[in-house]
Amino acid sequence: MSSMANSHNEARNRRSLSISNSQVIEARTKAILREKDSHIVQLQKEVAALTNKLAKQHKLFLQSQNHNASAASSGFTNHTPKRRHHLSPFGNVVQSSTDSDYGTLKHERSRMGRNASIATAHELNTLYYKEETRHNSNKEIVHRILDMFQDPKSHISYLRSMDFAKDILRLTKKIKAILEAEPRVAFVQSPAYVFGDIHGNLEDLHFFSDNVWRLGMALTAGNFVFLGDYVDRGMSCLECIAYLFSMKLLLPHKVFLLRGNHETRDVNGWEEHYGERSFLWQCRQRFGDDVGFKVWNTINDAFDRMPLAAVIDQDIFCVHGGIPRPVTAHEDGTYGSRVQDIMNVPRVAGINPPLEFEDEKHQQVASDCIWSDPASEEQELKSVDPESGYGESLRGGGAICFGHKAVKDFLSQHGFSYIMRAHEAHADGVAVSKGGKVFTIFSTSKDHNQGREAMAGCILVDFENLQVINRSPAYKNVYVHRRDSVSIAKLSEQEIEERTRLGLITESTSHDNGDDSEEEEAWESYDEEEEESSEEEHYAFSGRKSSVDPTHCISSPPGHGMSGSFDFSNVTSNRNKIQRDLQRISEDDEDTLLDDDSMDL
Repeated sequence: MSSMANSHNEARNRRSLSISNSQVIEARTKAILREKDSHIVQLQKEVAALTNKLAKQHKLFLQSQNHNASAASSGFTNHTPKRRHHLSPFGNVVQSSTDSDYGTLKHERSRMGRNASIATAHELNTLYYKEETRHNSNKEIVHRILDMFQDPKSHISYLRSMDFAKDILRLTKKIKAILEAEPRVAFVQSPAYVFGDIHGNLEDLHFFSDNVWRLGMALTAGNFVFLGDYVDRGMSCLECIAYLFSMKLLLPHKVFLLRGNHETRDVNGWEEHYGERSFLWQCRQRFGDDVGFKVWNTINDAFDRMPLAAVIDQDIFCVHGGIPRPVTAHEDGTYGSRVQDIMNVPRVAGINPPLEFEDEKHQQVASDCIWSDPASEEQELKSVDPESGYGESLRGGGAICFGHKAVKDFLSQHGFSYIMRAHEAHADGVAVSKGGKVFTIFSTSKDHNQGREAMAGCILVDFENLQVINRSPAYKNVYVHRRDSVSIAKLSEQEIEERTRLGLITESTSHDNGDDSEEEEAWESYDEEEEESSEEEHYAFSGRKSSVDPTHCISSPPGHGMSGSFDFSNVTSNRNKIQRDLQRISEDDEDTLLDDDSMDL
């Protein structure tokens, strides 16, 4: 009996164990099935989304085909994308300027549609009030700067006044928001004019103004792409940057200001190296140490927000220095898009020196964009890595150069045809290298030891055509004259000294600090409403070294007309001085900086 009971118990235990095992297996199977079902549902959703997207693209394709077919039947074809065109309630009256002796043109806005129907008149009135409100908020400050640009010699007192300093601060506050909202790579359609280094050269900038956009940028067909280096070297840095910022404020979707290596604090604050041609020196000399430093620092805040590159017609890559090294690697060993790498650079970046939140990878990308050069033939043979196509630049300091392979890989990866860049002085204005794929544009003919025959150039990307525009060395100077020029023979010594300090007369070593009491009084009379503390976000510098050290880079690669022998003995003291001033500004309660509300004129 006992043995039978034991056998029954064992059998019952085996059955219960078998049942529990089967239940576990069943539960696991159901869990796996639920997981699979969930995955299937997710895939079905993705398939449905892709199907809808494909159907939408197919519909657009059919519409495009029908449009092209109808256009072909009409005798023409059109491959350009559809654009929206906004109606304006204003026309433009063009007339000769009576404020200048140089035969310049000016245009004034005037309302249109006076004989329109009631419905049309109502629509125009609605547009008028919207556009006029926006225009009035900017026109006073912009008009003062444009008047100054058209005839600098008649605005000498304004250029040395605190009113000019305050206008620059107000203007820069507005520009900062516009630049920060832009992507790090601007996508532009042709026609587009592309300009290289300006370097505070008012005369050459005026040449382009008088000949390329003689009716003004607003009435000139196409976009305007500037490749950086607006300050340093030339003696009219403040005038040039104020004018370009004014154009950007008026035409934010038509004027594109890219960043160059001189749009960094380590470079444009290097007084020991550039002396009176340093942007920081000019700000201090013009407005005094405190206000001058404030103007310099505020403009550099705008520089920190400038895009690094532009792409014209998805075919031409524009940048100040050159193409960056790849930093994003895929599992298969290939590299990601360099354009996307640039797009990932923070919208506020110090570069030289870097800000605290800039990681080394994207700081390298930004540095390559503003510092790199095409490799010379000798570098191609000796120093360029045959696998990557990159090597050490002749500038030194961590800057790099790019060779034939790097250019070919970059253009092939993105489907581009050309690279347009600046950064190197060329007496011909525009130079071509790397098998006709790389254009170097230099838009200043002065201050780079290129000789009196040097030209200033730009390129017009005119749909399928590329056209080079150069200023001839024989083109008459109108605004900036040499000290021995007969054009200034009738001026008094006081007028000559005043214009010399503003860079309107060159090759003078005399400096007169003058009496700053009136200027200080004008600054202290600033409205208290404009001295309230700002709510803007401020950024701190990281303290780590940049991937490129400007203090150990020579200005131009050897063979480009610039000497490579510099004295670095005072660099440390200058950097400490700038850090001291930056610290003083950051600790200040900003009662001397304008807030956003006070910027609305």
